[in-house]
Amino acid sequence: MIENYAILPCNGLDKCAGAISRELAIKLCENDKNEIICPVHFRVAEKKYNKIAGDHPLLVIDGCQTRCASKLAAEKNLRIIKKIIIAEEAKGHGIELNDNLRITDQERVLIDTLFNELNREEDNILSSSGESALSCEFDYETFQNGKFIFRIPKNGEVLYNENDCWAWVNENRARIGVTDYVQQNLSDILYFYPPEIGDEIDQFGELGSIESSKAVFEMVSPFSGKVISVNEKLEKNPELINENPYELGWVAELELTDPEGDKELLIGFEKYLEITKKKVEDANVR
Repeated sequence: MIENYAILPCNGLDKCAGAISRELAIKLCENDKNEIICPVHFRVAEKKYNKIAGDHPLLVIDGCQTRCASKLAAEKNLRIIKKIIIAEEAKGHGIELNDNLRITDQERVLIDTLFNELNREEDNILSSSGESALSCEFDYETFQNGKFIFRIPKNGEVLYNENDCWAWVNENRARIGVTDYVQQNLSDILYFYPPEIGDEIDQFGELGSIESSKAVFEMVSPFSGKVISVNEKLEKNPELINENPYELGWVAELELTDPEGDKELLIGFEKYLEITKKKVEDANVR
């Protein structure tokens, strides 16, 4: 299900495709966990909408090939997670859009079809992100440096090491990944090299690596334990780490060896936020 998304629709309401974009966005926001970004008001309420876009993955709904919503997202340096173009979708579904702004029955059919397809696609992504018994949702703190927006989970059960890896702990298991700081610095991630199921990992030992055109980053495990699951989706889609390094781009799960002992050498949200802000300032990431 499309949930916890920021949705940026087309602002071209002088065309049928733009009107459909608006109606689809409104329908998706009937789920009150989604938030709509008004393209018209974005420039006068930039701080508000940057926060919404920073707190949620972004779905862009363009009306036609002019792609005004995508261009606005690029102008504001927002990372697009999903994007559809209404005119192309109508053509693909054999629906001819009318020349006026009134939504007819056939446009309603298209809106319902796209709504259902988007929800099914999201369910498939979540269900295929590795064989995992864990499920977690994060609350985020965001901060901005230049054009870059950084998100850091502030849940109490999330811990960090100073090597920019996070761990979400649930009893004697932990899901582990890299932080937003890593993916922002690496830029487009091209390859994911996972650990093997069954590997015994020391605290601060290597837990696989990721590679971009800039560098190879070896992931340093916050905890010791045995690898019981890896995010197999990343092997074909490593860009998920760029899109969302937490819910979608997690790396592996461990059965923990000494969780309480390991925690003593890790840091919580407040300290990691402070460290990250300092790193960003020192690196002058702009």
